[in-house]
Amino acid sequence: MGRFKYAFQNFDATKHVRSSLREKDISHKHAREVAVAIKGLSIERARDYLHAVVNKKRAIAFKRFNNQVGHRSDPGMMSGRYPQKTVKEFIKVLDNLESNAEYKGMDLDRLRIVNATVHKGVIVKRFIPRAMGSATPKNNVLTHVELVAQEI
Repeated sequence: MGRFKYAFQNFDATKHVRSSLREKDISHKHAREVAVAIKGLSIERARDYLHAVVNKKRAIAFKRFNNQVGHRSDPGMMSGRYPQKTVKEFIKVLDNLESNAEYKGMDLDRLRIVNATVHKGVIVKRFIPRAMGSATPKNNVLTHVELVAQEI
């Protein structure tokens, strides 16, 4: 795998810690909404929130990609979903972020997620054979996820 750079600017190794997930087969739209939902939370609160989403106790608010998305009963939420596959990958990135902070000797109770970035990655192009010699494209967009936490 080639070298990559992080999108977060002004990274200071003494007070920031980061982790990333590259080229994962998750929905970039769901990943964007999950990233917006956990930005600003502590690592422990974000993990509890994401586990509640996996158990369908809480929903992720869909603010941008909310066409034909039903309302949820969470307080203050209009459109929302339970993107379990994406949330499970975010939990892995949070675990990696926590272990990186522990390795650096940071106080885990004082860490806040200051940046959660999602980018589209490589497009895997395939096709499905159809009737009379034609074909339908089947493209799969992979996703990059980056999390940065700061000790406050």
